[in-house]
Amino acid sequence: MVKDAIAPGALRPGLRIYAIGDVHGCADRLAALHAEIARDARDDPAEAVVLVHLGDYVDRGADSAGVLDQLLAPAPVPGAAMVTLLGNHEAMMLAACDRWAPPDALPYWLENGGAATLASYGTSAEDPEFRAAIPLAHLELLHRCPRLWAVGDYLFVHAGIRPEVPLDRQDPFDLIWIREPFLSFDGDLPQIVVHGHTPAPAPVIRSHRIGIDTGACFGGMLTCLVLEGQRLRFLVG
Repeated sequence: MVKDAIAPGALRPGLRIYAIGDVHGCADRLAALHAEIARDARDDPAEAVVLVHLGDYVDRGADSAGVLDQLLAPAPVPGAAMVTLLGNHEAMMLAACDRWAPPDALPYWLENGGAATLASYGTSAEDPEFRAAIPLAHLELLHRCPRLWAVGDYLFVHAGIRPEVPLDRQDPFDLIWIREPFLSFDGDLPQIVVHGHTPAPAPVIRSHRIGIDTGACFGGMLTCLVLEGQRLRFLVG
């Protein structure tokens, strides 16, 4: 794990970004990482702090409901701004919880970890009223999640972008689902893309992208990328 290194891009002086990769229902890991972020910010204060969650809060892990409760709570760093991006698993959950969803929306979500999410609310898909078990505040939070956020030299998005397509013409589907040709692309992008979605044993640092899904729900770390000035480092939970 890189402790401190030159970053591929830069932020304005005084701004610090904490970006957290895919949580997937690991509420205890998220709580521990939030506590580590709070300690880091307390021990070394910054003028302005933004905490970015990169999506995939639900499914697979044991406590998706607990993760969403934490995202609705005040930021772990007092006064910090919070950016909560949409992931493909939130999109699947929202589709399945829509009473007017197509017939395949619920089975598709369940195949991709949705059963664990429903269990965290004390229900299952066998209950025809399972939607009532999910707090409206949780669904409203997910409906509000943007698909991308940019600052300085960086673009934060769940999955990635389609290379050689202008940012204002990106397909919303790609922003939360793409792997190829984004992952193997080796050219220049409009901004350095900070993303999750594709798990790896350690963060992936390239000149044009930084991947921070380190497979928390599969026994890996829950990773936080810290960007400040022209430096980067990592915290783990």
